[in-house]
Amino acid sequence: MELRSPRLWGTVCVLVSAAAFGSMAIFAKLAYAAGLDAASLLFLRFTLAGLCLLPVVLIGRLPWPRGRALVALLVMGGVCYTGNSQTFFMALNYAPAGTVALLLYLYPVLVMLLSAWLFGEQLTARKWLAAALTFSGLVITLGLELAGQPLGIALGVASALIYSSYILLGGRYATGSHPISSACVVFLAASVTNGLIVLAKGDGLHWPHNSAGWLALLAIALICTVLAIVGFLVGLRWVGATRASMMSTFEPVVTVLLAAVWLGESVSMSQLLGGALILAGVLVLSRPQAEVEVSDIHD
Repeated sequence: MELRSPRLWGTVCVLVSAAAFGSMAIFAKLAYAAGLDAASLLFLRFTLAGLCLLPVVLIGRLPWPRGRALVALLVMGGVCYTGNSQTFFMALNYAPAGTVALLLYLYPVLVMLLSAWLFGEQLTARKWLAAALTFSGLVITLGLELAGQPLGIALGVASALIYSSYILLGGRYATGSHPISSACVVFLAASVTNGLIVLAKGDGLHWPHNSAGWLALLAIALICTVLAIVGFLVGLRWVGATRASMMSTFEPVVTVLLAAVWLGESVSMSQLLGGALILAGVLVLSRPQAEVEVSDIHD
C-alpha cells in the first residue's frame, strides 16, 4: 500500500491521535500533583486548546463549519466530550478503574453496531475479526476486573455510549469541514460547558502551583487535545467511524508504555500480548479492502 493511500494516511493520523490521547494519563498525574482538580483541568485544557487554534483559523481565513456540521460539532464538544468525561470520572467512584476502562472501550463495538443500525453500514467479517482482536487485547492489557456497584457499571456504559455518539456525529456530519476549524469549535464548546461545571462547583478555578504543573497543562492542551483531536478528525475523514474507533484502542498501549518509561511502572507479558493483539486488529482494518465492500465514509 502506497504512502499516499488515503486509507494509510487516515490510519497514521488516527494512530498518532491515539498516541497523543494515550499520553494524557501521564500528564494528568503531574497536573493533579500540582494542585489542579478534574473540573479545572478540563476547563483549562479546552480553553487553551481553543485559544491555540482560534488565531490559526482567523489568520488563515479557514472556513468555519456551517449548518448541520456546525450543530454536530457544537454537540460533540459541548455535550459529548463533557458528558463522557463527567460520567467516566463519576463511574470511578462506584467501580474499580479496570472495570470503568473496559466499559469505556466498548465504544468501538458500539460504533460498529450503531453504524449498521442507524446508517446501514455493512458488517463484514474483517470488522468482526478486528473487533474481536482489539477487544481481546484490551481485556488482556487492562485486566478483566469486572466488579463494582450497579451505578458504576451504568455510568461506565453511559460513558462509552456518549463517546460513541461523538464519533458517529463526527463521522456522519463533520468530515466535510476543515479539521482545524472543526476542532476549534469542539474545543470552545467544551470550554463553555466545563466552565459552567466549574462555576456550579462553587470552589473556584484551581491553577497549577508550580512550573511542572504548567508544563503538564500545556502538554495536555497541545499534545493530548490539539494534536489528538485534529489528528482524529483528519483520520476519521479517510477511514470512517468504525475503523477509527477500533484503531483508537491503541491508546492504553501507549499509556502503559509511557508509564513504564516516565513513571518507572513495570510492563507485564500480558500487557505486551494485549498490545500485540490490538496492533493486529489495527493491521486488519488498515489493509486495502475489496471494491465490493462499502466504505464507512459513504454509508
